[in-house]
This record gives sequence, structure tokens and C-alpha cells, in this order.
Amino acid sequence: MKIPTGGANTLLVLSSIYNSLTRTEKKIADVIQEDPEAVVYVTLTDLAEKAGTGETSVLRLCRKIGFKGYQEFKLSLAQDLVVPVRNVHSEIEESDDLKVIAAKITAENTKAIENTLNLLDMGQMEKAIEAIGKAHKIYFFGVGSSANTAMDGKYRFMRLGYNTEVINDPHIMAMTAALMSDDDVVFAVSTSGSTKDVVDAIRLAKKKRIFFICLTSHLRSPLTQFADVVLLSKSRETPLQGGAFSSKLSQIHVLDILTTATAIRYKEKAYEALEQTSKAVVDKIY
Repeated sequence: MKIPTGGANTLLVLSSIYNSLTRTEKKIADVIQEDPEAVVYVTLTDLAEKAGTGETSVLRLCRKIGFKGYQEFKLSLAQDLVVPVRNVHSEIEESDDLKVIAAKITAENTKAIENTLNLLDMGQMEKAIEAIGKAHKIYFFGVGSSANTAMDGKYRFMRLGYNTEVINDPHIMAMTAALMSDDDVVFAVSTSGSTKDVVDAIRLAKKKRIFFICLTSHLRSPLTQFADVVLLSKSRETPLQGGAFSSKLSQIHVLDILTTATAIRYKEKAYEALEQTSKAVVDKIY
């Protein structure tokens, strides 16, 4: 299937269709995405050799993305790399028209997700997956805007078959923390890492052997002092922008990675739960 690029960034188009590519095409795409600057200077034969594939496969991928051939693909890639999407962002002005506003916000959100991936420590992610797999119950804490992310986390892990609860009331949060068992896991969301209600509740929980996972944008903060695992997401907001959607998208991106990896690690439990929960609500849709 040929994908119309419509002037879109070549790498983003490639990323968007990645899952639909054949195994051979994915090998080529991996080489391109790993070092696009180098690809601009290599020949068709060189790229095929680097990917361990044939030249025909490279040409087929170029056509899938929407180009007539390899040279057209390289030209588009080179043009994108002059001003990458992740560097297009600038402050939104009152004089900006709707198209410019949309482009700036899209660039900012894209950059936030890319930076979040660069911030993520896969060793910390592995520890989180292991703890969740062993947990008797997972409690999600968050107040304000972070409560919405905590709710998303609770919902997704519930769908995967885990015993979950989300709490955003500070008093109930504190009381629940005091009653937790050693084999429970608490997952707190706080962009600042300094939300007093959450910090106080976690301090109570850590009097026991509770495993604590913290999703935050600040590695050095009052909340991370108690954390067994810190998952970092990129945030760029002023006090007047508290709960910015770009920060939310970064948090959801981390949750997406965590829940997907957990589902794969404990696939028998996850797939059975997904099937059961899907059947439970199948008659809720016309």
C-alpha cells in the first residue's frame, strides 16, 4: 500500500506505518531511523547492505512511504533534516493563524514524547515491570491534573487483570497508605514531584516494605527520595501552565510503554483479562 506523505516529515511517516511493514522492511526502517543523517549520504546498495537486505526491498519500502524511488526518498529525508520537526517549536503568538498554532503545538508535543524516550531508564522500567508482576494490589495516587493520569494507569492495568485502585482524595490517600500490605505497589503521579499530599502519603506507605514507583518530571524532588523506581517524563510548563497537555501526553506515553511491556511479559494473564473485560462490555455498544 502506498502512503501519501502530503508533505509530512519522512521519518514520522515511516514511524507511523512501521507496524504494518514486513520483517525485511522493518530492518531497513530500523537502519534509517537509527541514523537518518548517515542514510542521506549512502547509496541504495550501501543501505541494503547495512540492513542485510536486497536493493529491491529498499525500493519497495520507498514506494510504500510514497516515493517513486530511492533518490526521491533521500531528497525528502535531507530536506526534513535541515529543519527537523522536533526543532520547529516556538512560542505561540496572538497573530498566529490556526494552521501555525496547530503546527507549533504538534511540534512541541512530538518533541516532548521524543525527549521522554531519551529520559527513560530501561533498567528502572524493568524493575517496575517485575514489581507490578508480583504485586497483590496496585494503588495509583495523584491529585489535580495528575489524578487523571493516575486514573488512566488504574484503568489500563485493571484491563490487564491486576487488582487496582486509584485515589485522589488526600485524606483517603493517607489512610490507605497507612493500611497497605508489604506486597502492595503504589504508583504515584506528580509532574513536580513536590505535591505535599502525595509526598505525605508515600512517607506513610514507606514505613512498610511497599514498592513505590514514581512518575515525575523531576528526578531530584521530595517524592523521588522515597522511590524504588523513578520513571521520568518530559515536562515544560510554568506554574501558570500546570496540567499542560504536552506533559500529560508524555506521562501517557510512559504508561503506554510500561503497560505494553508488562502485558507482553505476563501475556497469559494479560490476554485472558483483556478477553474477559472486552466480553463484559460488548453489549454496552450499539
